[in-house]
Amino acid sequence: MMNPSSCDLVLRNARIATLEKDAAQPYGLIDRGALAIAQGRVAWVGAEAALPALEAQAETDCHGRLLTPGLIDCHTHLVWGGERIDEFEARLAGTSYAEIARRGGGIAATVAATRKASADELYATARRRLRKLMAEGVTRVEIKSGYGLDTETEARMLEVARRLGREQAVRVHTTFLGAHAVAPEFAGRADAYLTHLIEQMLPALTRAGLVDAVDAFLEHIAFSPAQVERLFEAARRCSLPVKLHTDQLSNLGGACLAAGFGALSADHLEYLDEQGVCAMAAAGTVAVLLPGAFFFLRETQVPPVETLRRHGVAMALATDLNPGSSPLHSLLAALTLGSVLFRLTPEEALAGVTRNAARALGVADVAGTIEIGKRADLALWDIEKPAMLVADLGSNPCLGRYLGGRWHARA
Repeated sequence: MMNPSSCDLVLRNARIATLEKDAAQPYGLIDRGALAIAQGRVAWVGAEAALPALEAQAETDCHGRLLTPGLIDCHTHLVWGGERIDEFEARLAGTSYAEIARRGGGIAATVAATRKASADELYATARRRLRKLMAEGVTRVEIKSGYGLDTETEARMLEVARRLGREQAVRVHTTFLGAHAVAPEFAGRADAYLTHLIEQMLPALTRAGLVDAVDAFLEHIAFSPAQVERLFEAARRCSLPVKLHTDQLSNLGGACLAAGFGALSADHLEYLDEQGVCAMAAAGTVAVLLPGAFFFLRETQVPPVETLRRHGVAMALATDLNPGSSPLHSLLAALTLGSVLFRLTPEEALAGVTRNAARALGVADVAGTIEIGKRADLALWDIEKPAMLVADLGSNPCLGRYLGGRWHARA
């Protein structure tokens, strides 16, 4: 208990899924629970019958509804310009994602559109996307750059992401993904682009306070292990944590490379092997699974979920919201897809957008579970059983969110 005598708010008569690891009950469920909030943090949580006498400024009866940690979307590309509907049609006609990229589409097409877009235009479209996630109980989101590939546009994207965090009721983490693709000005000169990124872009964006983490795309159509290693060494010099898109289309040893740098997460992982799993387990690197990209690209190689389970690697889920490979605007849908396509249990899926997603962003000390001392970022649902969040595709039973203990009704 942070303060046993008083609090700002008491929530009573709730079914509380704390999502604590190794809890006695599945989902850490407290059937008839209560929760006290003081100074924006959880001051007490437990069975309502055990709630101590408190002087509370306000009380709320949850009428037996489900209370969970606020959901966390730990991998998005939420800020971009333009659209790529033609590529969706091309993929349905049989053209592969890699072939579209080689023809100058894919990321390159979005780069061109994003460079033309003003900050206000990017903010307006990103805000609409973000508010869809917020309406589904999301209280924290990661937003990557990577559709600028020059200092000016990358900065504009990251500034828009920071603005979203200031002006919307959500916590935003910004990730620099300048190594998403080779900038068109450096076509055929990937090493030269990496040098420019390391010596010019990363220092400038870091000095501007726009970067929380550094990411890269390690793949045959993107960057090599040696190139990513150069970037991660630079991130280390800037005292920035790293993440990695890897093992999506092939296995180039990216998981081992990421683990060697103590990466917060390695993401996608369809072609991950057991050596990579073991490296991630030893480093504490989270496996971020992205069923939206798997679904939209009609992939058949499933991430090795059972191997990840066996070695105790934490598994997160995210939307990978982007205009091309994963135009998935629903984290609740990602829960369902993660269970149906990847065979995660409903409890694993929900942990993947709460407890393990917090780990993937490096904030497990303050978010992801309902525990004393953590921020009171919560979601209230008009359901009783947590598995209903996973089982009902297309449903959104979210009534609203608490952010730092402050209520925000679903818009």
